[in-house]
Amino acid sequence: EGTRVKKLEEADGLKSNDGPVYKFWLKSLASGDLIKEYKITLLKDAKKKANFPGFRKGQVPPYAMPQITGFAIQESLIKTVEQAVAAYALKSLPGSDGQVEILEDVEELCKGYKDGTSLEFTATLNCAFDPEVVTAE
Repeated sequence: EGTRVKKLEEADGLKSNDGPVYKFWLKSLASGDLIKEYKITLLKDAKKKANFPGFRKGQVPPYAMPQITGFAIQESLIKTVEQAVAAYALKSLPGSDGQVEILEDVEELCKGYKDGTSLEFTATLNCAFDPEVVTAE
């Protein structure tokens, strides 16, 4: 919901077994609930494995919280892009050919982030149209 995808041009030098590869522009919203869910999961894992000097076992120090928030935001951005790729009948490419480039500075997004708010972002990615979905339509 709230996602826009635009086909820009055919990607130079990239090939896919599924047909031509195109460069796409994506604008979407990473849900605040999704970010919160990832943050809770990461905090639980950190508490299980955390052994920070000067803190009791299982305690996550305040200075580690921005990193955990950053990881949660990164994971939610990736998940949002994956959902958009599936929703628009696209197929991602394996390896570095299918790399997604987030156009905003992710570190800056993390610094100003308030828990529970959604993040709007733009990205470019290389994909091919999914032949299974396209032929079914």
